[in-house]
Amino acid sequence: MRSTIILGALAILSPAFSQVTRSSKRGLVYVPNANYPQDNNIWDAPSSDLTWYYNYGPEPSPTFSNATDFQFVPMLFGAPNDTTDTSFLTSVKSQISGGANISYVLTFNEPDGTSATGGSDVPSELAAETWIREVEPLKAQGVKLGAPAVTGAQTGFTWLQQFFTACAGNCSADFIPIHWYGDFGGLASHIGQVRAAYPNMSIWITEYADPGVNLTDSQSFFNMSSQYFDRIDYITRYSYFGSFRSSVSNVGPDAAMLTQNGQLTDIGSWYLGGSATGFVPSAASRTAATAGSSMLVLLATFWCLS
Repeated sequence: MRSTIILGALAILSPAFSQVTRSSKRGLVYVPNANYPQDNNIWDAPSSDLTWYYNYGPEPSPTFSNATDFQFVPMLFGAPNDTTDTSFLTSVKSQISGGANISYVLTFNEPDGTSATGGSDVPSELAAETWIREVEPLKAQGVKLGAPAVTGAQTGFTWLQQFFTACAGNCSADFIPIHWYGDFGGLASHIGQVRAAYPNMSIWITEYADPGVNLTDSQSFFNMSSQYFDRIDYITRYSYFGSFRSSVSNVGPDAAMLTQNGQLTDIGSWYLGGSATGFVPSAASRTAATAGSSMLVLLATFWCLS
């Protein structure tokens, strides 16, 4: 079954994939870098192909407050400790009342994962209870709801099944977000398994990269996966995990969209709809290769406590 899915995925790709085309499906996983705030201007530049973004939280990022064509997607990162809390629901409704174009929300970042790896570590029963209270009411506002964004491990399938069982029909998700860190064959196989399990929902790929591989393999993975996403109609949005400098990348320097000096790499430029830049990423300017991971862990802690 795995080989059939992979061969089917490869069959729809063109023989040449040295550069991807523009796509309205692309969005930004926004990971801010306080040391280099100038990098923020890259993502919503007039020439950028990106149409939407999320930042792991419920409120839009101030740096994009004036971006009219860059839609914010709020996220309920984890479950609040107070089981009567409705702060996420209140925030999203307030944004809508204020004129914001909130058409979608994301929920529960890797709830089957631990905070040490950026996950929200939420039991499926608690997530279901929280969803019914804080997320489901947004359906009446015309908002489309993203199912919990579980990891790409088998634990993710198990957790999601337990979540929908605990919901007892009261969690009407519209689309399934996917996270994947690995090669293209594994990605295509995983997407096929998710589609088979939830055939009536569209799919968003909200985090993906092939970590730790060399530049040639990283570029091949990026272009193959982008072509694949753009040609599959039930994959409606995707966001590459790499919006940071190569010197702080926790998925390897060659997967990053910015060099250690803040220049767009080939992958970064392609993702924004441009041509190859020839700028080669490196980890040389910093030795803290895990800084990106630490940043996500801090974000996870912040949203869990808020």
